[in-house]
Amino acid sequence: MKTRAITAFFFTIVMLGSIFLGAVTFTFFYLFLSVFSLAEFYKLIKTSGIRPHRNIGLVVSAFIFLITAGYHLYQFDTKYLLLLIPLVSAVFLGELYKKDKIPFGNIAYTFVGFVYVTVPFCFFYSLAFIQDFKTHNYHLPLAFLLLLWASDTGAYLFGRKLGSHKLFERHSPKKTWEGFFGGMLTSVLVSFVISLFFTEIPFLVWAGMAVLIVSFGTLGDLVESMLKRSLNAKDSGTLLPGHGGLLDRFDGLLIAAPVVFAYLYLVLN
Repeated sequence: MKTRAITAFFFTIVMLGSIFLGAVTFTFFYLFLSVFSLAEFYKLIKTSGIRPHRNIGLVVSAFIFLITAGYHLYQFDTKYLLLLIPLVSAVFLGELYKKDKIPFGNIAYTFVGFVYVTVPFCFFYSLAFIQDFKTHNYHLPLAFLLLLWASDTGAYLFGRKLGSHKLFERHSPKKTWEGFFGGMLTSVLVSFVISLFFTEIPFLVWAGMAVLIVSFGTLGDLVESMLKRSLNAKDSGTLLPGHGGLLDRFDGLLIAAPVVFAYLYLVLN
């Protein structure tokens, strides 16, 4: 428990620092997280006998993220996305030389990694530019993390004290409906506090964001639990002592970030 608390403390400080220290630090920190999370995903998948194209996948992942960052920071033309074509083709061509029994399984899981890990991190990163696609603003990424952490904390506290009705026992025996609604209540209360400081967005919009983060963040947690159970894995990795891997920490973000981005883009623009 002590190790878990120490890891959580320092990792939280680093994450908050990456948001407050400006666009460049924010960019490279989440580039690091997205690439290492994808590497963790590929390593986890390999335990099932599938052999995704790890090196090509990591290069493509970094390229996708950097193009996203370049679009926001330097107004890169979207034509640079055409450079992905040879990289994507390399996934198929590389399989010709593997002599594997399940070549399209390897190809499929290489691309699943982009959809499951890389794209959600790009959406989260883009939250910083959603109000002005050329100007970095840390308010929305910070609020997203605060609401996600409030959800996790509320779900844990309410679930531990009041939890009796299982939410989705097949994939996560410890989650309860009481914890889910406790997390919802906590997150909405935190959204009210956020609205007092970040007044450019009305409270009801913040509250809607909180509801989406709790709902889809919980689904993201269940999806990652389903993945680990299908592979008989307790944790996605060992990078964070007491917490497991990066995917264990960001499972909620992976499903919630694209949905929240779409919501805010439609509401704010």
